[in-house]
Amino acid sequence: MATIEWQDFERVELRVGTVLNAEPNVKARKPAYVLQIDLGPLGLKTSSAQITDHYSAASLIGKQVLCVCNFAPKSIAGVRSEVLVTGAYDAENRVVLATFEQPLPNGARLA
Repeated sequence: MATIEWQDFERVELRVGTVLNAEPNVKARKPAYVLQIDLGPLGLKTSSAQITDHYSAASLIGKQVLCVCNFAPKSIAGVRSEVLVTGAYDAENRVVLATFEQPLPNGARLA
């Protein structure tokens, strides 16, 4: 893995957002949800996320997640995905979301 400089890391806008709505993305080839995420001063953003293995749509409401906010919007299965919701793969290659132990303000930047 290549080493990066601190300035490279600072260019990635990693921010906290709260999931306000989650529904199945019916056009997706692989099971996914369309999420509406409140990112505070950045506003409401949409994301399509393949996170159905560990999470029901209802369990995502109110969950705070870590989002990459400065990727260009991307069309994913008919959805304009504006942010990338982050997570890591478990031993069975299923996504576990990056979340927080304590409540944080929406839009807080990862330090």
